[in-house]
Amino acid sequence: MSLDQLKAFLQTMQADGDIKQQVMAAATADDVALIALKLGYEFSGDELLRVSGQRFDRVTVRKNDIPGEYN
Repeated sequence: MSLDQLKAFLQTMQADGDIKQQVMAAATADDVALIALKLGYEFSGDELLRVSGQRFDRVTVRKNDIPGEYN
């Protein structure tokens, strides 16, 4: 993974409220990676999950465990 790509995306996200809102509404790490890819940043959802708990500048990457409903 290019940690530089991830850091650059996180900086962009912090500076742009619309992007931050999209990221906060994303259901999965892969969804976040797709948002980043559309902006020219390349990393996978798995790579994003690997840095969960780490802090980059003013952003802490966190994996949210949201239980789903099962029928």
